[in-house]
Formats: sequence, structure tokens, C-alpha cells
Amino acid sequence: MSARDRLADALYGAGWSTVKKLPEPVAVRLGRTIADAAWKQRGTGVRRLESNYARVVPQAGPERLAALSRAGMRSYLRYWMESFRLPAWSTERIAAGFVPKDLHHLTEGMDAGRGVILALPHLANWDLAGAWVTTKLGIPFTTVAERLKPETLYDRFVAYREGLGMEVLPHSGGSAFGTLARRLRDGGLVCLVADRDLSASGVEVDFFGETARMPAGPALLAQQTGARLLPVTLWYDDSPVMRGRVHPPVEIPESGTRAERTSVMTQALADTFATGIAEHPEDWHMLQRLWLKDLDPAKAPVARERGDR
Repeated sequence: MSARDRLADALYGAGWSTVKKLPEPVAVRLGRTIADAAWKQRGTGVRRLESNYARVVPQAGPERLAALSRAGMRSYLRYWMESFRLPAWSTERIAAGFVPKDLHHLTEGMDAGRGVILALPHLANWDLAGAWVTTKLGIPFTTVAERLKPETLYDRFVAYREGLGMEVLPHSGGSAFGTLARRLRDGGLVCLVADRDLSASGVEVDFFGETARMPAGPALLAQQTGARLLPVTLWYDDSPVMRGRVHPPVEIPESGTRAERTSVMTQALADTFATGIAEHPEDWHMLQRLWLKDLDPAKAPVARERGDR
């Protein structure tokens, strides 16, 4: 294990062991302090976040983009402070921490017994939303996690999410799709973060006027299993409560090849994600390259950078 990997593992370990013990107001202030310090340093992640926001808010000038990136870093650190503390939250605190709109799209889909796929972008705190689903609704679900390096850090993330009631499958290895399909055929729930492709099989979409690549998995799973595919967007407001919306189902086209249907459905997801991101750009935690124009052509099929979650 490299020194950088050991440091990353130690920092995340300290977060889960120490931050969760802090009083909530103290954790909030700590997160904001770290966010502001990182923003002032204008490292690679902050500059990339600002560049991404320039696509989302094309009319914004330098001052507006700087303000957005500062708010974005505060939102990003709020995510981490909440995530470090989630294992220590009571069921009552989790239940009160998230208020979704149009939840009937999910509950009706589960009642139909054909399975439901929730697809989300990197908005606000999807771990909190997932914990709310398992705690408040009592619905277990299956998700996928990228195999982070070092392996010990990946193990920490898996243990953390399993502790919140999620079944976590590794992104690599090729078996995740089959397991997800089985869960859906059994009438289960699958939740996938789906605004950034981590494989060579992504679908090109128009996203804020430029070409990006997003995962084909949600659309392919819906076609193969008949499960309901629901986009979800999340956002923070000025309160300790996170908000969200479950959007209407993405329908499977009646005609076309599988690739053509997958393209249409993934574009529909991208359009819904774009609407939610445009409404709350500061809560979109995309500190990595996303658009193909920003990617090295040699690396475009696998758009990986450190910092995924």
C-alpha cells in the first residue's frame, strides 16, 4: 500500500471513528471550516467543480462561479459530515432527516411486485436517502460500489453502507448485473448512482448542451426485468433536512433495438438529472471530469478519477 493510500484510509477511518462522536453543531461547523479552507486553496477538485458548474450555469460570470464553487464545497463537506455521523444517528433522526416528494412512484412500483430501480446523480446525500428508505419505509435494497484503492478503504465503505441496511455489490467483476437482475425479478429495490460512467459500456448523452457518457445499467436492467425505472433528485435547503423528489417512470420504448432503447432511456435520465442539477447546482458534487471534451481521448472509455463515492 502506498503512503497516499495509507493516508486516505487513515483519514476516512478517523472520520467514521471521530466525527460521529461530535455534537451535530460542532460537526456542521467543522465541515464548513474544512470546505472553506479547501475552496481557498483552489486545488484540482475545486477548479474542476467550478468548470463543471460553468456548463450548468452558462450565464454565470467569474464571481458567480466562485460563489457557486464555495457553496458546492460546503455542500460536499456537509455530505461527508453527515455520512461520517450516519452510523450513530437514531432511527428517529434518520426518519426526520429526509423529506421526499412524489414518493408514490416508488411505493406503487414496489406494490406492483415487478421491482424498482432508483437512479440518482451525485446530488446532496444519497446515503442518507438510502438509510431513510431502509429505516422509514422498511425496504431493503441493493446497490453497487466502485472498488476503491486501497482495498481497506473499499471495505470501510462496504461496511458503512451495509450498516445502513444496504446490500452492496462490487462494481467490477461482471457479476453485479446478474445479481441486480435477480433482485428485481424477485420484486426488490435497486438504487444506482448513474450520472457518471465508470465502464467502457456507457451511453453518450446530451448533457447541458455537450456530450457526456452515463451508465447503461439502469436502462438495461429495466428492459431485461420489466422493473420500474425512477429518476430521483436530491437537494439541501437551509435546514438540517434534506429534500428530494421521485420523478415519474422512464418508459421503455416500444420499438428499436436494445441499444436504441437504452440510448433513449439513458437520455431521459440525463434530462431529469439536468433539471434537478440546474435547480440546485451547488448540491451537485461532481469534482471529476464528466464531459467527453474534458477527457483525455485515451482515457475517455473509463472516466476514472480519485474522489468517487
